[in-house]
Amino acid sequence: MTGKELRRRRREQMIEENGVIYLDNVSKSYSKGAPALNGVTLSIGKGEFVFIVGDSGSGKSTLIKLLLRELTATSGNVYVMGNDLTRLRHSQIPKFRRNLGVVFQDFRLLNDRNVYENVAFAQRIVETPGKVIRRNVPAILATVGLAGKYKAKTTQLSGGEQQRVALARALVNNPSILLADEPTGNLDPKNSWEIMKLLEEINESGTTVVVVTHNREIVNAMRKRVVTMKKGVIVNDEEGGEYLDED
Repeated sequence: MTGKELRRRRREQMIEENGVIYLDNVSKSYSKGAPALNGVTLSIGKGEFVFIVGDSGSGKSTLIKLLLRELTATSGNVYVMGNDLTRLRHSQIPKFRRNLGVVFQDFRLLNDRNVYENVAFAQRIVETPGKVIRRNVPAILATVGLAGKYKAKTTQLSGGEQQRVALARALVNNPSILLADEPTGNLDPKNSWEIMKLLEEINESGTTVVVVTHNREIVNAMRKRVVTMKKGVIVNDEEGGEYLDED
């Protein structure tokens, strides 16, 4: 075995041991001010459900953007599903993202298309055959409780229903990891709980779920793993944790 192959084997072993998501002493600095992330090390195992919490400016959004490869680390390494994102070429990013599902606070739906087409769009991007799309889209819409809404325009839906469409779109390609960035930020309490119940069910089916949130009530009630960030560092990481009060 050559030295290069040995280093690759060791790197693969390290990634496998440290989880499906692994940040190794990661820092991210912008042009001005303190670093957004400062020496963050974090491991998330396959099938975990993890909340990332903290005040505005704590580094949560930067962390998510690193996992999506929207940003690259200033120093350290970011590994997602065995991919070293610091080494990932620009041309490889679309293929990498096929294994990620992403849900945002502002839904990001295509308002000129109906519910079915919004979800089918995610399948067409990865060149799924039409026959498979016609089977998968109704199935995932039924999973999120929208089987009867497939012809509706997104502008005709409530906020909770729009987030369900976004969730269906994120899940239709059967991702290994679901990243949810403030998924209940624009929802009332009833719809927020319904979305979180869906995320929990998705997690129970084997998908790794990472949720960035400010929703203290949900975090405290669900008792999942809670990673608390402050000023670019992780200040607490606890199984069955709670939303920590500010110092």
